[in-house]
Amino acid sequence: MTCALSLEAITCRFPGRGGVAHVAVQDATVTVADGEFVSLVGPTGCGKSTLLNAAAGLRRPDAGRVTVFGQDLQGRNPHAGYLFQGESLLPWRSARENVMFGLQLRGTDMREAAGKAEAWLRRVGLAGHGDKYPHELSGGMRKRVALAQTLVVDPRILLMDEPFSALDVQTRSLMENELLALWQQDRKSVLFVTHDLEEAIALSDRVVVLGAGPASRPVGEFGIDLPRPRDVSEVRLTPRFLDLHRSIWETLRSEVMKAHATEVHG
Repeated sequence: MTCALSLEAITCRFPGRGGVAHVAVQDATVTVADGEFVSLVGPTGCGKSTLLNAAAGLRRPDAGRVTVFGQDLQGRNPHAGYLFQGESLLPWRSARENVMFGLQLRGTDMREAAGKAEAWLRRVGLAGHGDKYPHELSGGMRKRVALAQTLVVDPRILLMDEPFSALDVQTRSLMENELLALWQQDRKSVLFVTHDLEEAIALSDRVVVLGAGPASRPVGEFGIDLPRPRDVSEVRLTPRFLDLHRSIWETLRSEVMKAHATEVHG
């Protein structure tokens, strides 16, 4: 399969105490094939978001190489849409205007941008809510607007940093199924960061486990052979899901324990 995104031997350092650099990730390699859904899981502070930022072109690695569809990444990734964990909507713009924003930055005609925004609001289940402002929407509705805002510009790669972590369990399941339904239509390449192993398994084609930091790198990769299309609530009850969870958790648990020991003992 064509490789959409390749992070090759990535090392990222940040300023540390006493002038000693903190190495977030070291020699980390992660790939995403064209149309593949890959999730990154690992202990807190293992560099998941750092790798995502490198993929987006928001953080230039200190060593290693980022390629996008075979081309070296220089600056911001023009093929990527980024869905952040926190609120990313502009409070003074309506839902429609927020979805239009990226198109306007690209110089799209206002009437065309408004039409595409309305179409995407319908696709994420928000028809009739375009005139509402973020404070008038529930958390799940705001996340739907953010998803439409990201997808309306038709990125070939979707980068997602724990986008549903702040939602309640029921709304989270709805959003996960919504994401899978939209992804199934055009199979964008997805790199998805989450702390939730069940979420990673339910959504993904492949799960990559990052080791405890500092100097984190992948310590395990697991193909997810659950049939598609999937319902994230129903698939969690299948024997194969439980087998996969048990297998991946064996690797992840040891890294979580290492991270916890580091926190406790400094």
